[in-house]
Amino acid sequence: MKIKSIVVVLFLLTGTLFSQKIKSPKEFLGYEIGARFTRHHKVVDYFNYVSNTLSNVKLEKYGETNEHRPLYVSYISSAENIKNLESIRKNNLSQTGVISGNSKNDIAIVWLSYNVHGNEASSTEAAMLTLYELVTAKKAWLENTVVILDPCINPDGRDRYVNWYNQVKSTPYNTDQNAKEHAEPWPGGRPNHYLFDLNRDWAWATQVESQQRIKVYNKWMPHIHVDFHEQGINNPYYFAPAAEPFHEIITDWQRDFQTQIGKNHAKYFDKEGWLYFTKESFDLLYPSYGDTYPTYMGAIGMTYEQAGHGRAGLGIHTDEGEILTLKDRAAHHLTTGLSTVEISSKNAKKLNSEFRKFFNNSGLNFKSYVLKNENADKMNRLKELLDTHEIKYESAKNGSVKGYSYTTQKDAKLDVSNKDLVIHTDQPKGKMVKALFEPNAKLVDSLTYDITAWSLPYAHGFNAVASKSKVNSTTNNSKNTVVNSEDKSAYAYVSKWNNLADATFLADLLKNNIVPRFAEKSFSANNTSYDKGTLIILRNDNRNTDFDSKIVAIADKHQRKLTSVATGFSQSGVDFGSSAIKPINKQKIAVVSGKATSSLSFGEVWHFFETQLEYPITNINSSNFGYTDLSKYDVIILPSGYYNSILSGSTLSNIKKWVRSGGTLVAIGNALNSFANKEGFSLKTKKNAEIKTDNNLVPYQDRERKSVANLITGSIFKSTLDNSHPLAFGYDKEYFSLKLSGTSYSYLKKGYNVGYFDKNSNNISGYAGSKAVKNVHESLLFGEQTMGRGSIVYMIDNPLFRSFWENGKLFVANAVFLLNSNQLK
Repeated sequence: MKIKSIVVVLFLLTGTLFSQKIKSPKEFLGYEIGARFTRHHKVVDYFNYVSNTLSNVKLEKYGETNEHRPLYVSYISSAENIKNLESIRKNNLSQTGVISGNSKNDIAIVWLSYNVHGNEASSTEAAMLTLYELVTAKKAWLENTVVILDPCINPDGRDRYVNWYNQVKSTPYNTDQNAKEHAEPWPGGRPNHYLFDLNRDWAWATQVESQQRIKVYNKWMPHIHVDFHEQGINNPYYFAPAAEPFHEIITDWQRDFQTQIGKNHAKYFDKEGWLYFTKESFDLLYPSYGDTYPTYMGAIGMTYEQAGHGRAGLGIHTDEGEILTLKDRAAHHLTTGLSTVEISSKNAKKLNSEFRKFFNNSGLNFKSYVLKNENADKMNRLKELLDTHEIKYESAKNGSVKGYSYTTQKDAKLDVSNKDLVIHTDQPKGKMVKALFEPNAKLVDSLTYDITAWSLPYAHGFNAVASKSKVNSTTNNSKNTVVNSEDKSAYAYVSKWNNLADATFLADLLKNNIVPRFAEKSFSANNTSYDKGTLIILRNDNRNTDFDSKIVAIADKHQRKLTSVATGFSQSGVDFGSSAIKPINKQKIAVVSGKATSSLSFGEVWHFFETQLEYPITNINSSNFGYTDLSKYDVIILPSGYYNSILSGSTLSNIKKWVRSGGTLVAIGNALNSFANKEGFSLKTKKNAEIKTDNNLVPYQDRERKSVANLITGSIFKSTLDNSHPLAFGYDKEYFSLKLSGTSYSYLKKGYNVGYFDKNSNNISGYAGSKAVKNVHESLLFGEQTMGRGSIVYMIDNPLFRSFWENGKLFVANAVFLLNSNQLK
């Protein structure tokens, strides 16, 4: 007993001496955590300092943001584990089947992610405290645990917030809620550079931060992943277990261990008298969150939410009269972070054994998903996404496949060839395959935190079937490279138009001052039929350019297949001199941003033009819009927003004049409210379908659930397209649209109903309330109202939503380049 006591004393003494060798965040930074916000580069400096000082901490740079801030993860464990880090990683991966081997791992792998929302800034402060505590007072937990700590997922957003706050704060800080330091300006620090919400981008990986982080994540496949957040200033702390609905692939163990973790946190919060709540608000359904994506990859994925957000600053008076400080917020996140590591260390063996079980996918209903390759560019984009997540795919063998048809929503047969794609669920990440490809996620509760439909065959526009039997396939997935040849005798070159890659090719032609045309009617040449929208590049339009070499170089760059045509006399259909072969103008595009605009919607437009079309736009602040000379622009895009205070009086009159003179106005989502039911605009709000309800007799506790009858929470509806209209060129006659709200508009009485929901349209996938569904019937999806020489394009559903609904993006390109573009300027 005496010897044991001596060992304990020596252990504590060693810990004390150890802690003296490493500076605390306060000692390193020169101020106590919570006294001010730490800019990102100083956070990196502290993590570098600890890594360079201690042998049991390794810092790894895994990427860089759009604004060139570095992205790091820190590996924290025992010195011995750090020495054997690669062996531990491989042993863990072999448990999943991602790499070969039968090794078993008994070391818990815990990934802690901080500050995915830049203005939820307390978590990065807590990350520094957590690092220090782990390498000093909590070293014992590290003997059988590797902690992967990402101190700041979103440095661009964080510094946007911190720099603003430091500029406006009072000294000392002002706790009055009305103070300027508690009113963050547009667009806020929440999103990244392109104003995307990174916490909703895990599965879609549209942003550079996500793409780079997922590479590291998939190298490790941790057992625990925590995403640290903040919520409103008056809310208690939230931690696991999560709320219903849980996706059906989540195991009983994952549910149970969430509860065990929550109880461990509660022990510490109870001791301090801190308020908290569980099992509410934050569910585990939508697969693209920082808690669900890891969960579908076998981890215990969790969200922790501290009160504060961008309003709280260094300190604020809550509605309950208490002062919430940054120091408090960091302390709470520190406590849950350490508690997570503690319980993971205590359950390391169980975590590993249950983790291994997760990757048995024999019980999944659908064994294979088969996608018809009717568009190679779409297929390549989907393959790139699957490669990002290291999901395996193969080619079908010639024959037919029976299964659930995504097009007809019933069992059907699909004829397939070796060009078609097969994704099996009998692979390590089979449960994630189910989550991403299943036609309709099982929904046990209609009250959810996000969209309820996202199936990739719909999002990418594929004819597909889901088969309950494993489909025959082969690993042959070769990719052809397009190499074009110059034809000095060509009258013109033609190129198809049915994909976003075609629009990017067009944008590059325009940037290089090449004048293309498009076919408004079908034609045939060289014994080949060409659809409406086909690009035609005439030698006669481009006499002052190095025509052939430029065209071929740009086409090869974008992997577009060119066909040279020797004559303008078509075999059938219109000739190349017809008025139906219309020139495409080098459009000058303005996009409205600022306070009236949804920052996320603006970001989607900005990101689309800058990184996908790679075509220049001018960003106009909404507060200056009334003073802008609109004649400088051919196209004006209004992202979703609330513009009634801006688009009124003389400004609205100027908009009408500009459209009549040949301009194209594109309004998306909530922006349509500024035109609906107003004189001169044919857009009319559709009256809500009347369903008799005794609302005043609904019990208080049931009101929220009753109200969802009016909601559509991200559901997929089948629509009809008039693909003879340029806005729908490149599409079939049916389109699956992601509907994000219950707001509906009547068919245009004056104009073109290009996309619409008929009387039989119902939701194909996801939740839609009974009243909201009735309102969708016989309503508009996409429409064009002509006005003088120009037009207004109404886009009720946002085709650029989170940049993951790939099949909608060509609508935007059509609106910008193919409408009212036939007047060379």
